[in-house]
Amino acid sequence: MRQADARARLRRRPATGGGGRPVAGGAGSRGQGPAPFPDPLAVGREADAAQQRARRGSLLDVVRVAIALLDEQGRVMLWSQAAEELVGWPSDALVGRGLDILFDDDAELTKQVHEAIAGVLRDGESWVGTVVLRHHDGHGVRLECRLSLLENGDGVPYLLCRLADAAALGDVEQGLAVQDALFEQSPLGLAIFDRELRYVRVNETLARMNGLPVADHLGRTTGETLPQLAADEVMAIQRQVLATGEPVIDLTVTSADPSEPGYRSASYSRLQDRAGNVLGLTGMVMDVTDRYRAVARVERARQRLALLNEVGSRIGDLLDGELIAQELAEALVPRLADHAGVALLEAVVDGADLPRHRQTRLARLVMSGTAAIDPGPDAETMQTPGGQITMTEGSLFARVMQSGLPEQLDASAQLDDTAAQGDPRVRAAYRLGVHSLLVVPLRARGIVLGLLVLDRAGRREGFDQDDVAFASELADRAGASLDNARLYARERAAALMLQRSLLPQSLAQPPGMEVGYRYVPGSSGTEVGGDWFDVIPLPQGRTALVVGDVMGHGLRAAATMGRLRTAVRTLAGLDLPPDRLLQHVHDLADDLAQGPEEALIATCVYAVYDPATRALHLAKAGHTEPLLITPAEAAAPAETAAPRGDAARSGDARKTDDARKTDGGRMALTGGTAHVLALPSGAPLGVGGVPFELTELTVPEGSLLALYTDGLVESRTEDIDVGTRRLSAVLELPHASVEDACEAVVRTLDQGQEPDDVALLLARLGGVPGPAAERQVEWTLCAEPSAPALARRRVRATLREWGLEPLLDTAELLVSELVTNAVRYASAPIGLRLLQGTTLVVEVADPLPDPPREREAAGTDEGGRGLQLVHRLAYRWGTRAEGGGKVVWFEQTLPDGPGR
Repeated sequence: MRQADARARLRRRPATGGGGRPVAGGAGSRGQGPAPFPDPLAVGREADAAQQRARRGSLLDVVRVAIALLDEQGRVMLWSQAAEELVGWPSDALVGRGLDILFDDDAELTKQVHEAIAGVLRDGESWVGTVVLRHHDGHGVRLECRLSLLENGDGVPYLLCRLADAAALGDVEQGLAVQDALFEQSPLGLAIFDRELRYVRVNETLARMNGLPVADHLGRTTGETLPQLAADEVMAIQRQVLATGEPVIDLTVTSADPSEPGYRSASYSRLQDRAGNVLGLTGMVMDVTDRYRAVARVERARQRLALLNEVGSRIGDLLDGELIAQELAEALVPRLADHAGVALLEAVVDGADLPRHRQTRLARLVMSGTAAIDPGPDAETMQTPGGQITMTEGSLFARVMQSGLPEQLDASAQLDDTAAQGDPRVRAAYRLGVHSLLVVPLRARGIVLGLLVLDRAGRREGFDQDDVAFASELADRAGASLDNARLYARERAAALMLQRSLLPQSLAQPPGMEVGYRYVPGSSGTEVGGDWFDVIPLPQGRTALVVGDVMGHGLRAAATMGRLRTAVRTLAGLDLPPDRLLQHVHDLADDLAQGPEEALIATCVYAVYDPATRALHLAKAGHTEPLLITPAEAAAPAETAAPRGDAARSGDARKTDDARKTDGGRMALTGGTAHVLALPSGAPLGVGGVPFELTELTVPEGSLLALYTDGLVESRTEDIDVGTRRLSAVLELPHASVEDACEAVVRTLDQGQEPDDVALLLARLGGVPGPAAERQVEWTLCAEPSAPALARRRVRATLREWGLEPLLDTAELLVSELVTNAVRYASAPIGLRLLQGTTLVVEVADPLPDPPREREAAGTDEGGRGLQLVHRLAYRWGTRAEGGGKVVWFEQTLPDGPGR
């Protein structure tokens, strides 16, 4: 009977009637008849098959559920295979027997189970509890048990018993609890997606982040719940993760809710069951706005520190205001602004004194530096590079100039405040899309030197307070550099003015020569130096050419150069040979120096040219080698006299003097028609220890002599010989004039030479139209008392013969005085020479080396007035050393000649 009932049609009793007994429900309660009661063995087999299928990779592999069917007395009617595996008892051993065999004589458990069976049969409500059943091997198995009431079509009740491992079930319940808590309480946004990337589950946190309720997410994709820009990126990532299985971790995206801008960190991984079947995706979204902004602030601070250091390195060593302005503007675009302009006061650009009164609209600003992220006509119109900025009273620029405080405009509509109405610069700013403007004062020592103007355009964020503070720091540093540049420019201008005032203001063209010169101050990174040049007329139509260089820079070097040039010019009046003149200047070095602790060190080359004989005498003191460019058809310059001076060498020594002379007695020449005059160097003035030596050359007609300082040929990257060859190549080219040659040489300074001062003196050496002396006579007189009278007679006769009677009286008087002085102090013969050229030159030579000294004679003195008469009556006079003695000479102007 029980077996037949077990095989009868059963149905679950869903509810109870008024008496607590289970009543028919489901389909049967709707009048369709009782539900068929399945065969208990089939039910067991179906349950076991389902469990086997689940074992292939489902939750039932973790929590296995065993099924048993009991009658009203608690006897086993059906025992599934899962139950056999769980408890170890085979169905053959249990079917038809009570459950007491599994209680291991536990009276309390037996009582509890029987009461539970009775309660389910009575009330129809399921019972759930934990039981410990005896395993077939003898140990206890703790199981979770659930009893439910079943009835067949005849109303016979049965009990469905479901057993599960309590420990595994507890783990699952704990995991589910954790999952529920994680979804409901987690501050992170969590979501589960199916294989179609539709939301299956989503927590409130993520719903708030997306700005939609939870219900609006379920069944929809991310593309249907997020704004377009965010959805496209997220959907692409989700498809990639679903396809590849590689998780994406910490992907930063912008906020999906426009009302709460920020940043989100999204992580996605593929969801799989235990068998490896893909179920969908899991997603975790975290609000990282604060973290992102903190990192952004740190990165922004790092970038700004780098920009600050870069600006400091770019302008820190500059001493040119306009160059500083341009470097500053270029450094800030595009890293801080889309357009940058630096407007400076004219006093800053020119190196003048700053105004001490408060800046007003009358202050004139020059746009000295500009930069644009996209250069073009509009940017150039807005910034006006090199143009002047006119400020109106109360305008933005005027307010910043007056207050010295930065100001900011946050809307394009406010741009009209920067200039007069209708200004084309404002219209250009509108076309460029400028929406944020920052004007920062460039200050130094509390004085506003100009303005730093920055703007941003397009979709770029406007300036904030951090930008204002940073731009102010930049402007303060730039202001200090600009003020240093202004002070340097002022000092340099003063030094240049001093130096130029000490240099020749104009040079007369000497007879038989064409002279050109250039002085180029050092670049803005170098102070003025002590370079100088001079052209000094000498008696008998000769000319002295001088170029020198005082070591050092600045006002001290310029002042020393002035004293040195004055000393050379004064000694040149004594008509000394170049080597002896340099020796005398060297002897004065201590007196010409700035002080006892600052020795004078200077280089110099001194040359004397006689156009009548084309003789060139040179000596140098540690200076760069002169260049002599001879015409292509002319012979090389011939050395006409051996070097002589205080350290004259023997003839044998001169033959082997450093191979500077060949066996024919000529100077060693280098390359083409440009010859480097390898003169005996001599030590620089003020150093001593090396004698100065004289070199005498006879130069071809039309030769070009180049004297220059080392700044013309020296370079850190090249040997000085490279610069000398470059200079030679330029001077070898044909030029229309000496001035054109000077210009061509100066242009070579753009080829990398040092930013040092340059002094250049070029002289085309030629002859005079006729002989230097159209007439010339000379006599030798004995040192006797009758010599003055004889000298007067010969001078008188000669001048009458030459038709120079107007000069007779003065010439006789002055010759008489000079010859009388020579007879008084000399015992050797006396030389007398008359030369007529552009002037009348009278020379008296005697063997005494000491030059005559002019003195003031008292009223009762019978003599002592000779040199006074010469000084008063002669056009020019002087003395020069010659051989072991001296020559005293004077000049008289011819009728209608110079001085008349």
